[in-house]
Amino acid sequence: MSENATDPIQPAHPWTRYVAVGDSFTEGIGDPEPSAQGGNRGWADRLAEELARTSSDFAYANLAIRGRLLDQIIAEQIDPALELKPDLVTISAGGNDIIRRADPDAVAARLDGAIGRLADSGATVLLFTGPDIRDTPVLGAIRGRVAIFNENLHTVAKRHDAVIADMWSLRELVQPQMWAPDRLHFSALGHHTIAMMALDALNVPHDLHPMQASPLPSRTWRQARSEDLVWAREYLAPWVLRRIRRVSSGDHISAKRPVPGPVFGPGMPPGSE
Repeated sequence: MSENATDPIQPAHPWTRYVAVGDSFTEGIGDPEPSAQGGNRGWADRLAEELARTSSDFAYANLAIRGRLLDQIIAEQIDPALELKPDLVTISAGGNDIIRRADPDAVAARLDGAIGRLADSGATVLLFTGPDIRDTPVLGAIRGRVAIFNENLHTVAKRHDAVIADMWSLRELVQPQMWAPDRLHFSALGHHTIAMMALDALNVPHDLHPMQASPLPSRTWRQARSEDLVWAREYLAPWVLRRIRRVSSGDHISAKRPVPGPVFGPGMPPGSE
């Protein structure tokens, strides 16, 4: 090799086929984007976009469906994910079970088996803990259960050599602007922040930067009370009714990216790169 020759550019990561598994969090609810498949972008799309940026042969599938409980995710998504032969899998599951006050130890034990199957395939598995929901309306009441669940997940990850994406320690998520108007899902800013954390957990250099969201304007007590009443009517009441009727927001919804395909940013048509 001549002295003027340059070293070949090393890829920023080793993965070429990424499959995302989970519920509304992974589907991207709270981050609407009309040009994205399924109409929502979310952290998984943002993660895939960044991984694709430095890979000429990268494909991404997202099997997540809103409202799914852990047993549904295991029954409906694990086998299809393995059939796609991914070398990277992200999974966030069990949150809806914890919200319904399931035993966090039992939920983690069932998730353990699913993580084991994914890891045994040879794929890198990125496993998400739950966020610290201390100051979140409705969800704040189950903070202790989430903490117990998270401790179990660290054990599961260690057992199967999975990578942990630790949302509990991502303190930025306590900021109100990180949450969507329904206060149950993350906003575009929240999903962006989580995508950054996931890339850091995978040790992948990236071009994402913290978004400079303008601070929320100060509100009077009367304004805050009025907003709480609107939220209760438009989001909380329908959520409670679904629990009573035993229906899910994901009923009759299918995966937005059921097969691996190339990744393009929102509004960026294929071939524009």
